Amino acid sequence: MSKPRRSSARWLERQASDPYVQQARRDGWRSRAVYKLQQIDRKERILRPDMVCVDLGAAPGSWSQYVTVKLKGRVRIVAIDLLPMDDLPAVEFVQGDFTDDRVLASLHDLLADTRVDLVMSDMAPNISGTRSVDQPRAMALAELALDFARQVLGPRGDFICKLFQGDGFDEFVVDARRSFERLKVKKPKASRAANREVYLVARNYHL
Repeated sequence: MSKPRRSSARWLERQASDPYVQQARRDGWRSRAVYKLQQIDRKERILRPDMVCVDLGAAPGSWSQYVTVKLKGRVRIVAIDLLPMDDLPAVEFVQGDFTDDRVLASLHDLLADTRVDLVMSDMAPNISGTRSVDQPRAMALAELALDFARQVLGPRGDFICKLFQGDGFDEFVVDARRSFERLKVKKPKASRAANREVYLVARNYHL
């Protein structure tokens, strides 16, 4: 699933002055989003060598890129996005709509019977600017990601999911708590302060 589509001059100006955008360019990362995962990982120590990871809403690929670099290629990543993504080592990429049953089936086929250690979702809908429209769309994607995680995670697997605070948020957290031993809601410093975006970090999945 693609990241929100923004084309306004205001957004472009903000991007140009964003210190995380500038840092990502200097450090060779594909997008500023890498620092959100990096900051979560530094606190939670969620990555370990030889794990199997699924990256939902992957393009342009900074989260997958971070995982491959951090683990020095000792990882298998299956990534999916509606948009194309340039190749990365250790990453198998599926281009398609995560909400399409046929695309989801192809993702399951690729995983076969492999149990996944980490599902991470940075998916978000295309933003209309109307909260009453955007919030249900965002929660629907989060619910699909959680359902997918429940299908593919192995015992004690982990789940990271982008959420937006608003209607449905509390109910989602309560639902996720039924399947994981520990939950935290994190707002990385790389998430803009004015943004309602947070990340659910769910640890130790139990079947």
